[in-house]
Amino acid sequence: MITDQQFLNAVNNTNVDFTGWDFSAITHTGRMDSNMLSWSYGSEACHLIQNSNVALDMGTGGGEFLSLLQPFPHVMYATEGYKPNVPIAKKRLEPLGVTVVGRTEDANLPFKDRTFDLILNQHESFCASEVRRILSKEGTFFTQQVGGFDCSRINECIGVPLNKEFSNWNLKKAIEELEQNSFNIIFCKEEFPVQRFYDIGALVFYLKAIPWQVPNFDIKTHIGGLYNIHQIIESQGFFDAKQHRFIIKAEAKK
Repeated sequence: MITDQQFLNAVNNTNVDFTGWDFSAITHTGRMDSNMLSWSYGSEACHLIQNSNVALDMGTGGGEFLSLLQPFPHVMYATEGYKPNVPIAKKRLEPLGVTVVGRTEDANLPFKDRTFDLILNQHESFCASEVRRILSKEGTFFTQQVGGFDCSRINECIGVPLNKEFSNWNLKKAIEELEQNSFNIIFCKEEFPVQRFYDIGALVFYLKAIPWQVPNFDIKTHIGGLYNIHQIIESQGFFDAKQHRFIIKAEAKK
């Protein structure tokens, strides 16, 4: 039985509400931090959206990021597949002129053929053939993805294998799928920046917010692995896990 009271207090004191896609409870307080990437998804997305006429943001979360990319084109849509986020996104984005659409299937998006000249996608799954269907000729698909080895050290220390459904997801695989569906790759890059946790409570908050990292995560079930990570933090002052990120800018062939 684990009797470390500091540890028990930390893992049980993680009841901060998580809504939309807001990690400020642990990022703005400096409890979790990440190394920088050599690219800026936001800078390029801002440039692209301001030169678009009809655009879509796939997987907008609570609309936090998209709301910062104003001014929007004449027609702006956003999709969100996580049902609790849909009303949050609508409340934030619809007053700004964005139509928010809930979606459940990557391969069956509720849009007509060749609707958009720009499709943005930050950390959202996608079906390459469906993206190509709704993208106009010479339209742009711009995405930053989370690779299958993201934060694998967390899983190793807790004793839970990586999700097999995503373990093979990487830049090479994504490019293959896009090229098979009539896309030209304009730019791409893949990196593994470090994500750092400074206390075990921050990690628990993170795992509750990202349920696919450790499926069926539960403090009682995974208490032993969490305590192992807590001991690393106590010894080193932090716990590091490598993220897995890649970015692709692609253009639909004529």
